[in-house]
Amino acid sequence: MAYLIFPTAFGSCGIAWGDLGFTRFSLPEESEAQSARLAQGGDSAAAEDLVPEWVGRIVARVRRHLSGDLQDFSDATFHWRLVTEFQHAVYLQALLIKPGFKRSYGDIARAMALGPESARAVGVALATNPWPLLVPCHRVVSASDRMTGFSAPGGIRTKTRLLALEGAELLSE
Repeated sequence: MAYLIFPTAFGSCGIAWGDLGFTRFSLPEESEAQSARLAQGGDSAAAEDLVPEWVGRIVARVRRHLSGDLQDFSDATFHWRLVTEFQHAVYLQALLIKPGFKRSYGDIARAMALGPESARAVGVALATNPWPLLVPCHRVVSASDRMTGFSAPGGIRTKTRLLALEGAELLSE
């Protein structure tokens, strides 16, 4: 597996991949820490001009998205074997949420034909999303439309920045 750290309008992002698809994505943070985390799942850093074409296309789209040219990443090749069946099902629901829109954890549980008590399990699955932004877990909010539970670098601040970039309606107190 290989990985790439690349600059965007939001800061340096990282992506790791193998033969079966993307293994990890990282939103901006301190690049040394990011490199170390991505390297745990990859053998070597790739020079940007040496990445496979399919990876390069997603990198270009991430850059466009974070510059305001909104993209849908539902066609990306994810290494689904890295997650449980339940996580996979939750992530497929998240992929249905288009830029500028939000859904609640309960909405996703209902869409999966689960009871309202499953909203917490949906939240746990989203907290372990190895592909934040690509699988748009930032578009999932509480039932009261509050910004909650974003485990990617920057936490709620990053979640709010992404939603604002995408034109989602944000409520202030």
